[in-house]
Amino acid sequence: MSAVSLIERQLVKGNQLMSLLPRPIETLPRLNYLLKRCANSSYLKTGESIHAHLIVRNLSSRPEDAWLINSLINVYIKHGKALRARKLFDSMPERNVVSWCTLMKGYQDSGFDSEVLNLFKSMVFSGESQPNEFVATVVIKSCSSSGTIEQGKQCHGCFLKRGLTSHDYVRNTLLYMYSSCSGTRDAIRVLDDLPRCDLLAFNSALSGYLEHGGALEDGLYVLRKMAIEDLVWDEVTYMSSLKLCSSLRDLNMARQIHSRMVRLGFQCGDDVNISGALINTYGKCGKPLYAQRVYDGSTHAQNIVLNTSIMDAYFQSKSYEEALNLFAKMGNRDVPPNEFTFAVLLNSIAELSLLKHGGLLHGLVVKSGFRSHVMVGNALVNMYAKSGSIEDAWKAFSGMKIRNIVTWNAMICGFSHHGLGKEALEVFEEMMVAGEFPNRITFIGVLHACCHMGFVEQGHYYFNHLMKRYSVQPDLQHYTCVVGLLSKAGLFEEVESFMREAPIQWDVVAWRALLNACYVRRNYTLGKKVAEYAMETYPNDSGIYILLSNIHATSKEWDGVARVRSLMKERRVKKEPGVSWISIRNQTHMFLSEDNQHSEIVLIYAKVKEVLSKIRTLGYSPDVAGGYHDVDEEQSESNLSYHSEKLAVAYGLMKTTENSPLYVTKNVRICDDCHSAIKLISRLSNRLIVVRDSNRFHHFQDGQCSCCDYW
Repeated sequence: MSAVSLIERQLVKGNQLMSLLPRPIETLPRLNYLLKRCANSSYLKTGESIHAHLIVRNLSSRPEDAWLINSLINVYIKHGKALRARKLFDSMPERNVVSWCTLMKGYQDSGFDSEVLNLFKSMVFSGESQPNEFVATVVIKSCSSSGTIEQGKQCHGCFLKRGLTSHDYVRNTLLYMYSSCSGTRDAIRVLDDLPRCDLLAFNSALSGYLEHGGALEDGLYVLRKMAIEDLVWDEVTYMSSLKLCSSLRDLNMARQIHSRMVRLGFQCGDDVNISGALINTYGKCGKPLYAQRVYDGSTHAQNIVLNTSIMDAYFQSKSYEEALNLFAKMGNRDVPPNEFTFAVLLNSIAELSLLKHGGLLHGLVVKSGFRSHVMVGNALVNMYAKSGSIEDAWKAFSGMKIRNIVTWNAMICGFSHHGLGKEALEVFEEMMVAGEFPNRITFIGVLHACCHMGFVEQGHYYFNHLMKRYSVQPDLQHYTCVVGLLSKAGLFEEVESFMREAPIQWDVVAWRALLNACYVRRNYTLGKKVAEYAMETYPNDSGIYILLSNIHATSKEWDGVARVRSLMKERRVKKEPGVSWISIRNQTHMFLSEDNQHSEIVLIYAKVKEVLSKIRTLGYSPDVAGGYHDVDEEQSESNLSYHSEKLAVAYGLMKTTENSPLYVTKNVRICDDCHSAIKLISRLSNRLIVVRDSNRFHHFQDGQCSCCDYW
């Protein structure tokens, strides 16, 4: 029996390949056919047997055997044996363009883009073979994958000289490379130089711009250019176009694309991918009702992707409760959730600070078998951190076997938000040791941690050195963190110099941070200057007026208070009302300052009065001026007593068992008086009271706050 027959029998035993073999067939073509089948299956040993047969028969060392060796190289490279493939390639007495292309493609598929480029250089310098359109496509794709745009441009020139750029797939690969890597208008130049582009060319350019993320306006140009061409769009075009609109939050363009689909008879409701893309786009554009109409018109109401998309649309629009309600409806229709569903739900709960709901959902996650998914783990860390239980967030983080940058960021920002700056920086150091590269979100968390702890020197080091080391370009949020860091530390000369020299346009958040520090540090002269400038630049921001009014009130400058009020009235500036909420027995109770809407408000007021009377014996004295952090009218002691956070805490004391923790959320910064009062209430009631305001978490226990009065 011949060696070929034995090999064929081996393959027959594995996957019945013999039935596919044509007969009669010559021995070498048959071996080549078998090698191709080995490359596309799991039969590496069979390929090795054929290799051995070729060596024994001296069929692997002659120039005319190159076609068989090329097939062997393909087998080894497809099975992850790159070194063996390269050794075989190097031993070939004569290589043709297929030899080069096969090894390059194998390297590319294995993620060795630098080896592809090195091999291409060797090919050009050796002069053994001239690159063809297939080599060009592989090389350009590797330039795209590795982000080596300069080498990509050199390769483009090389292929242009050889006339290879006229091939459609070479041109489309070039378009993708320039749009995904360069961040310039090179892809547009390629498009504009072409006499006519086909749909694939436009799709390539759009996909590249979407992947790059930093040149979306150029992607919009491509989309508009494509719209005026007489082309029939396919699903890929619509998906890319909608994703572009989603990234740009361009509602007008999204509606035009949707109208085009309807006008041309594209059945959006029958295509689950298109329906999902439309829902996602409308959600990102803040139009959940538009997304709901798309969902209602879909024929795939039972599809988990669509159900998750509509929940995410409400989440993106900050309609968190509606997202949770949709989950309940989904359960009634027996649609099982997936990891994306749980991530949306957990993040919605995080924004509402519903710790008990989050705990129940955590149990469902475990029961459903999704606990090991990184996305779900990240959402759990985020949910517990934002719901007030940083201990549970740490447990969720510690239990994750696989972590990505989102995981680390969630834990760093979680610790930072809770004022645990030291712990946040320790996690950051652990992340460095683990080999994870920080991004812009990481440094926002790290700088916030330094800000909360007053670590000025460390903050400077992270901002001026580490961000450069990791090639993270500081943006407005990073600069604003530094403003907060310096101003909270009372370094007003440094912060003035920093803000003058910073190469950015400051927004109202930065000025408000500086103004708040001026108030806390009693630098009223600078505070008034900052407020006057900010009020002229941002005349509709109520926070600036309130802080300036606080400064005047603390200085007993009642005329100044009156002027600020008059100016607000004249400019029709309305202050944001202080709202606090607390969840009791799975029901959320919301309170406004001096609220009289709650069904038990009489009892709540009585409880507040009782508690305040008791903490007076512990040293509590109402801080009238401090009340201006919440609403400027609350000057009297009576009004101070019924701030929204005091009402929420009092209700929690009424409705929960002794010693159980209370979790309160407030939409604006907690005022000085409430901060002082709740510290003493925690001591009086022997409870942990966690208050999440717009700035950070405050953990009150035994008469102390985790912020150490530095906030």
